[in-house]
Amino acid sequence: MTSPKPETPADEFLGPLHVTRAAAVVLDACGIVIGWSPAAERLLGYTPQEVLRRPATALVARKAGTQPAPWMNTVGDPGSIRSAALSLRHRDGHTLRMATTMCTVAHGPDGPAVVLLAADLEELRSWESHQAMLRGLVTQSPVWLTIYDTELRIVWANAAVDRELGGPLTAYAGRTVDELFPQGRMLSEHHPPTLAETMRKVLADGIPVIDLHYLGQVPAAPEDERVWSCSYYRLLDARGEPLGVCEEAVDITERHRAEQRLALLVRAGSRIGTSLDVVRTAAELVEVAVPRFADAVTVDLLPEVLEGTEPADEIAPGQRLVRVCGPWDPQDTALAPGGTGVAAGEPIEYAFASPQARSMASGRSITENTPGVPAPRSGTGVHARLFVPLQARGAVMGLVTFLRSRTAMPFDTDEQELADELVARSAVCVDNARRYAREYAAAVTLQRSLLPRHLPPQSALEAAYRYLPADRHVGVGGDWFDVIPLSGTRVALVVGDVVGHGLPAAATMGQLRTTVRALAQLDLDPDELLTRLADVAGQNDWRRQDDDTPEDVEDKGIIGATCLYAVYDPISRRCNWCCAGHPPPAVVDPDTGRVGFAELPSGSPLGLGGPTYESAEVELAPGTVLALFTNGLVDSRAGGVDVGLGRLAQVLTQHRLPVEKLCDRAMAVLPIGPVNDDAALLLVRTRVLDAHQVACWNLPADPSVVSHARAVAAAQLNEWGLPELGFTTELVVSELVTNAIRYASGPIRLRLIRDRALLCEVSDSGHTSPHLRHAANDEEGGRGLFLVAQTTQRWGTRYTSAGKTIWTEQDLACAEPPQRDAA
Repeated sequence: MTSPKPETPADEFLGPLHVTRAAAVVLDACGIVIGWSPAAERLLGYTPQEVLRRPATALVARKAGTQPAPWMNTVGDPGSIRSAALSLRHRDGHTLRMATTMCTVAHGPDGPAVVLLAADLEELRSWESHQAMLRGLVTQSPVWLTIYDTELRIVWANAAVDRELGGPLTAYAGRTVDELFPQGRMLSEHHPPTLAETMRKVLADGIPVIDLHYLGQVPAAPEDERVWSCSYYRLLDARGEPLGVCEEAVDITERHRAEQRLALLVRAGSRIGTSLDVVRTAAELVEVAVPRFADAVTVDLLPEVLEGTEPADEIAPGQRLVRVCGPWDPQDTALAPGGTGVAAGEPIEYAFASPQARSMASGRSITENTPGVPAPRSGTGVHARLFVPLQARGAVMGLVTFLRSRTAMPFDTDEQELADELVARSAVCVDNARRYAREYAAAVTLQRSLLPRHLPPQSALEAAYRYLPADRHVGVGGDWFDVIPLSGTRVALVVGDVVGHGLPAAATMGQLRTTVRALAQLDLDPDELLTRLADVAGQNDWRRQDDDTPEDVEDKGIIGATCLYAVYDPISRRCNWCCAGHPPPAVVDPDTGRVGFAELPSGSPLGLGGPTYESAEVELAPGTVLALFTNGLVDSRAGGVDVGLGRLAQVLTQHRLPVEKLCDRAMAVLPIGPVNDDAALLLVRTRVLDAHQVACWNLPADPSVVSHARAVAAAQLNEWGLPELGFTTELVVSELVTNAIRYASGPIRLRLIRDRALLCEVSDSGHTSPHLRHAANDEEGGRGLFLVAQTTQRWGTRYTSAGKTIWTEQDLACAEPPQRDAA
């Protein structure tokens, strides 16, 4: 038996009853088989010799006693077609259920004839089912199916394309994809820039392109932007030659928008709130939203938010706001006080009935869309607005306005919810920045109130200072400096640094600075002063304890402080200093200009415990420049502390400049960029008191020298031209020398210093502290120190290793002669 002919791929598209595939049998007018095709032989197994000239009814399997269908013995009119399902007998005896079609052909020489086509009934039914599926694919599928020829012109499209493009195939057949979507653009990366170039590539290399995302507008709805997922593959004919390109496209607009909304929120989480600055946070919101969500965004804030104070619980009518960022919208209802359009940085007011005011008053977002307005490509007209109140913790802080001009789509409900979520997240960041601004302002106010506003005039030295705070996001630091006048024309120089930032650091700095000033008035040596200061620091709450929780450590934020304390005497030119973990001062020789850093005994930072402190004493030439600084001045991000010290030393080589200019030079060479730590610089140029300004006498401990002491003191005042201070000075000298003789032992020294005030000092070897008392009316003594305190501006006691010194100060203004009337 002849083997079945294999089907080609093209045969799959032909029906089983197609003349090229079906079993063909030709019957004459009497139903006699006169033709038998090879397909009939393959289907029923009979050779032509076995069936020709036999009745066709012999092939039909029927039950005994039944007659064949009448139509098989008759010949219809030419061209008539009849179909039926028959059971035909195979040559091997089994029965086949067949679908048949009979067609009467025109009369020939032998009369009319009938062509019978037969095929397996189940195969026909399966093919018809597949055909129905294909028809459904063409007419019912929501997927765009479009076929382009080799010139990339449309030659066929399914019904989904017809519906979307708003007409039948004849309306757009022969057009290219760029003609259909002239303003579309690619959303997928790593693909050619246009769909036409993508299809040319597929047509050339045969590599399919899957899930390419494309944004465009259909001609039937140009204001409606759509996103499609497109796939392209090449079509070949039976010979393998390219026929064209098939496009499958699925509308994924809603999915794309959902993905964009999610991506926008993710991006907002990482981009908004990177700094603790209100205006910067608002700008970050604008950067996230434009152009992915809106074509423009404006942010208006209450003045209280910018100032760091708490906003009111309710928005008052006519509330004035400040536009912190965003372009001016010519159609915006907000106006500046002068009635003009609002630019960034200007105050604005919204009318009571405006959508902006209603949005802030209600605490809900409001949309204002202009329907039916196409997107102007110039971008000059705004057709959609979305007003969202910026609120956190129940208080409205401002208003965010989203604008669309180039984007055709209005704001829908989903986008309104997205804007609410986006602004709510931003509001938390703005509120955090506002609260930080409040704390920062309080810390700055505290810090500035604790630092010296101006340096007191000193005969001992010429001083200048500079203070550079850290960047706002770091917070205020605990750096401080001070110049403290001491008795005997001496001066104390202090510079310190509290580790950490913020209010704790500023408060701790204030405590330490106040303590230093109090201890300095006791005229303690630098090492003893730092020892006592360390004891005080160790008792403060900010010091970390072993049982501190992580929250306690975070709240304190302080781990110690450093300090440098120096005392300079312009009479002896001696400088005594001590260091508690602080960078050593720079010393500039006035003659050679050589810059060096003082070698001081090391001491541990304050509050951390450690060995006792040790001071060092040096003699300074007149005009020596000293630079006391904190580590923020010399810390270098590029090369470390050594680079910063070298930079400072290079500036100090210009030591002959005034100290004010020298300070400016030192700050000018600091690296440009973020400042992560405060920097304090205190520059001084030493001076020496002239010998004629100081008079000193050594006296024996004999009561008879009291009159002599009064006499030499009066003579010295006359020499200085201060006779008006003679009476008071003689009284002070008499009382202090008498007390030294009476209550101490050893030699006594009397010293007068003419500076900005008249200083009188009496030193002895005693270490007992003088006591100011109020004598009773019937007591003959005990009024000496009381008289001294009443007749001088200041008095005090300082202790040395050899004993003590009691000193007084008198204002030189008291020495001016009284002015007489012109008469």
